[in-house]
Amino acid sequence: MNRMQRIALATLLALTLAGCAAQRTARRGAPEFLAAPSGPERPFSPAVRANGFLFLAGQIGTDSTGRLVPGGIQTETRQAMENIRAVLARSGSSFDRVVKCTVFLADMGEWGAMNEVYVTFFATGRRPARSALGTNGLALGARVEIECLAAE
Repeated sequence: MNRMQRIALATLLALTLAGCAAQRTARRGAPEFLAAPSGPERPFSPAVRANGFLFLAGQIGTDSTGRLVPGGIQTETRQAMENIRAVLARSGSSFDRVVKCTVFLADMGEWGAMNEVYVTFFATGRRPARSALGTNGLALGARVEIECLAAE
């Protein structure tokens, strides 16, 4: 099992345990699969509400036309985070409720440049837990993809 698979497995286990704990303390309804307001049909939901959490699908730096924004890692990071902000807002949430993020980078050498933009979206002292890992490819040739988990 490679490092990426181990991180994915550990994240899945942590989320599963968190979901089980939330389910024990307060019985919730069935998961709510939130649809995108527009754009092409995708093989996933942009967000799913379940067991007191809001699970966001990974976001890349695409604009409203679905095209990757030009300009490199910082421009893509800013757009990905704005896309996350939009999904959170449509779901009745905000960055203040985000408890965990996972960042996928096409080049780990761009970690510092990505962080310069990423941290501006969270209040000091309220930054979520985070994992970051390198990949060998992202959708549309993106430099960065970011997924988040928010508490309800």
